Amino acid sequence: MTKKLAELISVAKGETPADLILANAKVINVFNGEIETGNVAIYRDRIAGVGDYRQAKKTLDLSGKYIAPGLINGHIHPESSMLGIGQYARAVVPHGTTALVTDLHEIANVCGLEGIKYVLDYAHHLPFDLFLMAPSCVPATHLETSGASLDAKEIRQLLKREEVIGLGEVMNFPGVLGNDKAVLEKISLAEGKIIDGHAPGVSGKDLTGYIAAGIYSDHESVSLDEAREKLRQGMWVMLREGSAEKNLEALLPLVTDKTYGRCLFVVDDRSCLDLLKDGDIDAVVRKAISLGLEPVRAIQLATINTAQYFRRDGLGAVAPGYMANLIVLNDLRRLQIETVFYRGEIVAQGGKPLFPLPKATTGLTNTVNIKPFNIERLRLSPSGEAMPVIEVVPGQIITRKRMEKIKATPDTSRDILKLVVVERHKATGNIGVGLVSGFGLKKGALASSIAHDSHNIIAVGTSDEDIFTAVKEIERLQGGLVATAGGKVLASLALPIAGILSDEPLEVVVSKLEGLEKIATELGTKLISPFATLSFLALPVIPEIRLTDRGMVEL
Repeated sequence: MTKKLAELISVAKGETPADLILANAKVINVFNGEIETGNVAIYRDRIAGVGDYRQAKKTLDLSGKYIAPGLINGHIHPESSMLGIGQYARAVVPHGTTALVTDLHEIANVCGLEGIKYVLDYAHHLPFDLFLMAPSCVPATHLETSGASLDAKEIRQLLKREEVIGLGEVMNFPGVLGNDKAVLEKISLAEGKIIDGHAPGVSGKDLTGYIAAGIYSDHESVSLDEAREKLRQGMWVMLREGSAEKNLEALLPLVTDKTYGRCLFVVDDRSCLDLLKDGDIDAVVRKAISLGLEPVRAIQLATINTAQYFRRDGLGAVAPGYMANLIVLNDLRRLQIETVFYRGEIVAQGGKPLFPLPKATTGLTNTVNIKPFNIERLRLSPSGEAMPVIEVVPGQIITRKRMEKIKATPDTSRDILKLVVVERHKATGNIGVGLVSGFGLKKGALASSIAHDSHNIIAVGTSDEDIFTAVKEIERLQGGLVATAGGKVLASLALPIAGILSDEPLEVVVSKLEGLEKIATELGTKLISPFATLSFLALPVIPEIRLTDRGMVEL
């Protein structure tokens, strides 16, 4: 180690040739917000220096192209891509993601520590840094049935691992505010480490109490006023733009010369289709620039700001001693990424990954365990009186509650459809039945075994027959997405790993998802990402009203 450090210093001083020089570059300096012209000298996996470096074993002339730090996704659930972690890397690395922070609570809610270990072991072989936040909420609440539970003992165990840097989003904000002993014990275990927040709509003294627990970030703001209050009280504000959570445009005015240092970009959840077609955190940076944010500032919010919040020294900048995680850009405003370097090696070029994937051991299968039921269990007998309806808010994961007089279900003329959640972990026989508006289906049903965060089976449809057919097909596939109509399966995407991940290549998964979304459109929906929207309707830690396997939940 001492020898390597001495050699790095020698290269930085210009006494010893670099391994690689990236010459004639426009270098994005995230410390002063300027663009500097010069050469970047790389020794092994580190940047030795930026400036007038000439001696190298190899020189790559960039002819005036831009060099920026590799992008860091500060809050992401890779499981939401429905890809195994290797295929996920194939999707995001060509888009410049060289580090990500995740709590892996999606797979943990199904498989516990075994699920986390499954991902971490494979990720060690991939060209990005995966930093784990120990998942604080497995399960998220007592209002649904999950497949696993992580108590304080297991959180303590995780916090000892080298790649674990803090405590993941504390979703049970009512537990924090109510001094729930189990919740506070997990927070106490993470004292001195980063603790991520999740506080949708929390304000006033409740927000003060939540932050006082040592929770200093939030990614759930949907309005500018909400984000401003959280920033004013000392939180780092994560500006989110995912597949179903579109908050960037509303929150971007928060970013000013005075406030930008406490802001960072995240995606939270992003589908494989969006990753392949549009990108990862780079898509958020691109959109922010298109909305008027200065390009270097936009890059700061996806690099150095994220690194500083998570205390990742040596990441997020093109500077001496920093990791040689870099992106080469043809066009700054359009953020056109030509080449991606990870620890000094080219890992993607022209939008294509250039790294091999080790063979994955197929594990965590056969996790769909449903107690047999008949179609009668899906019945909902309206009385003609007002009943609660979950109203989808397009482009958001929050919902609205409205009361409607119901004479028949479903009622496609008013876009009031049947919503069903079937417990699939412990064969409890729990089935939640309710009503939803906003999908616009005229016929058929859609179903998924991705239902945040406990990932029971969730289905929406125009008839009990089609809903029942879709649920049974997911059971047969041992996880997946399904579209049905007329009592027949029209299309499906199998997700056999924990019922939430595919074992197929990125391109195959995207093709099947595109086919499903096309059919969903033909069935009548106007939602851009109907399966992503469906997946959040069972998440009882997001206002205003949800459906779980235990019934309707109001916040």
